[in-house]
Parts: sequence; C-alpha cells; structure tokens
Amino acid sequence: METLVTVLPIIINVLLIVLLVISIILLIKCIGIIDKAREVLDDIEDKVNSLNSLFNAVDLINSKIAYVGDWFGTIFERVISKFLNRKKDEYDEEDELKEIIKKEGRK
Repeated sequence: METLVTVLPIIINVLLIVLLVISIILLIKCIGIIDKAREVLDDIEDKVNSLNSLFNAVDLINSKIAYVGDWFGTIFERVISKFLNRKKDEYDEEDELKEIIKKEGRK
C-alpha cells in the first residue's frame, strides 16, 4: 500500500505533464490553422473587392439603359396621346358641325 501511495502521485503527475504537452501542441496547431484560414479569407475578400468594380459598372449600365427605355417610353406615349387626342378633337368638330347643320335645317 505504501508503494501505491508513492507511485500513484508520480504516475498522475507524469500523465498531467503529458496532457499539458499535448494541449500545447494542439494549441500551436490550432493557431496555424487559424492563420491559414485568415489568409484564405483575406484572399477571398480581395477577390470580392475586385469584383465590386465590375458590379458597379453593371449597375451603372443597367441604370442608363433603364433611363433610355423610360425616355423612349415617354416619347412614344406622348406621340400616341397626341395622335389619339387629334382624332378625338376631329371627331368632336365633326359632331358639332352635324349638330349645327341639323339646327339650321329645323329653322
């Protein structure tokens, strides 16, 4: 029993030292993995930032095309509106002339 009392703390201390060494080794490996992950993320961020200018250019072109489309739509609408209003005005004048003729014919 006395040998167990003296040997057991030594075994426990050796196992704790081994555990501490393994923990330090794993911690160093984790730091290396984190550094590699940070490099990958920085690389991805650089690539995304390089694409931002492309997306901004596409957005600008899209805005200009939409503006030109709206402009043509407005012009087309005005031309059609003038054409339809002219026909309506001519029709109204014809109706007025017919009414005037009818009134004069009754007198």
